Amino acid sequence: MPSPEVSLFSGRDGVRLAYREVGEGRPLVLLHGFSGDAALWLADGQAAAIAAKGHRVILPDFRGHGSSTKPQDASAYPPDVLTDDGLALVEHLGLDDYDLGGYSLGARIVVRMLVRGATPGRAVVGGQGLREVLGIGGGAGEFVRRVFADPDAHEPGSREARAAEAFLARGEDPVALIHVLDSIVATPVEPLGGVQVPTLVAVGSDDERAVSADDLVAALPHGTRAVLPGDHRTAVSAPEFVAAIVDFLADPAGRKSG
Repeated sequence: MPSPEVSLFSGRDGVRLAYREVGEGRPLVLLHGFSGDAALWLADGQAAAIAAKGHRVILPDFRGHGSSTKPQDASAYPPDVLTDDGLALVEHLGLDDYDLGGYSLGARIVVRMLVRGATPGRAVVGGQGLREVLGIGGGAGEFVRRVFADPDAHEPGSREARAAEAFLARGEDPVALIHVLDSIVATPVEPLGGVQVPTLVAVGSDDERAVSADDLVAALPHGTRAVLPGDHRTAVSAPEFVAAIVDFLADPAGRKSG
């Protein structure tokens, strides 16, 4: 399948941001993880499989990632700016009856969009538990900071050296990515209780984030759980994840409109 054409829109601060679309039907906005782009949903055919079930799958690249602009100035990454960008995309496309999903960092941004007033019919939170949503623990972010603090200073062959080489080989921008990390905002439990959107929490059984996935379901008034095979890296491409998304979105029970 050829790569979908890149379209551009402006964030609320004027930064140019990229997105792609696959298929036709009910809109589904899918957000990727940290240091990736829309390819997360394209490379293993997830977007195409979901589109084949009657969805217009919309795949933005976060600022600092992929085909979107990667500003070097920290002022371009105020707190919660990725959420601002997600809301701006919904406004740009004029979406008022749509669904929303994300994986890893993208899932945290889905939660942020929900608590800040986004009203999709349904939402999918993949690869994150309550601990990550609350911002507890350094997680992958602390490792990335260590990798990029001085990419040339790591012991050859070390995990940090291999990661730095991989990031740079993919064309990642270390300065932009650190700014992205600095912009991420935690979500307390209390506002989660106000989310009235039916939400699927889907995490791999071998993902360390699965420890608090049930806690996140419990914190959401209309949360439900899907257990996927694999760990944080592999669960996103599991056919079971696509099936869980399609089945969840197809169920009209409890769908919130408008």
